[in-house]
Amino acid sequence: MIEITAAELAPDEEGTIVSLGGGPGAQSRLRSLGLAEGRRIRNVSRIGWGGPIVLLVNRAQVAVGRGMARRIVVRVRKDRRTERDG
Repeated sequence: MIEITAAELAPDEEGTIVSLGGGPGAQSRLRSLGLAEGRRIRNVSRIGWGGPIVLLVNRAQVAVGRGMARRIVVRVRKDRRTERDG
């Protein structure tokens, strides 16, 4: 397993949230969206260059900006890059 940020998740890639960075306000905002340590998330889509990332958490889709997505540390399978590259 390796740790990356939610901003680095490929489309349809899943992971488990390990930690939330940022200050108390950012962490509170993320938790209010259902994003918390131990939760499974999946990248549903990325919107444009620098646009928000849509994550699936608890059967709900949540859009977060790239800056906020960089504060979400996610654990994914170690072999993820070799699978995508073919």
